This record gives sequence, structure tokens and C-alpha cells, in this order.
Amino acid sequence: QVQLVESGGGLVQAGGSLRLSCAASGRIFSINAMGWHRQAPGKQRELVATITSGGSTNIVDSVKGRFTISRDNAKNTVYLQMNSLKPEDTAVYYCNADVRDSYYRFSSDYWGQGTQVTVSS
Repeated sequence: QVQLVESGGGLVQAGGSLRLSCAASGRIFSINAMGWHRQAPGKQRELVATITSGGSTNIVDSVKGRFTISRDNAKNTVYLQMNSLKPEDTAVYYCNADVRDSYYRFSSDYWGQGTQVTVSS
């Protein structure tokens, strides 16, 4: 089994910064794409950013220029650096990873438990 554990959330004032981390552990052969999603109260979960194993990134327009996604393949960890935070960034942030647990098996998608980010005005 594979576990994803997020950390780094918290309360910050508008204009501030936070860095989220998500570490994957367990039975891991390889990790393909990793990403961050968020869900604000009363809204659907939405994609924030993704990064491939080779480092190619995709960031949604609403956070482009403010958020940066990166990963450390040696540590099976993905990061989300969030700068110039706005109250509308308030949400529970979830990481996910497309993981192969064996050479002989297809990959599966795993999710973390989420970490709360609250931005005060």
C-alpha cells in the first residue's frame, strides 16, 4: 500500500507565503505524475498544479505566477510553494500521485488526507 502525507498548511495573512509538502511512502516502484488539488467550502475540488517525473509542470491560471510546484524524486516528495496568497486561496489542499507499486503492475492514483490553508484578509 502507498501513503501520501501532506504538511505545511496553516493560517497566513493575505500576501503571505506557505510551502506545502507531500511525501509518498510504502510499496513504491516508481511515481509518475504528482499534483496538488484544492477544495474550498461549498465548492468542487479543483486542480492547482501537476508535475511529471521529468519535471514538466502545469499550473492553473488562477495561481500562475504565485504558486510553484516542484518535486524531489529521491525523497518521493512533491512541494507547492505558495506566494502572494489571497483569501480566495483558502481551501483544503490535497496531493495526489500516480504510483506503480511493482514492475509488473499498472499504476494507481493515490491521495493524501489534505491540509488546511486559511488566508485572512
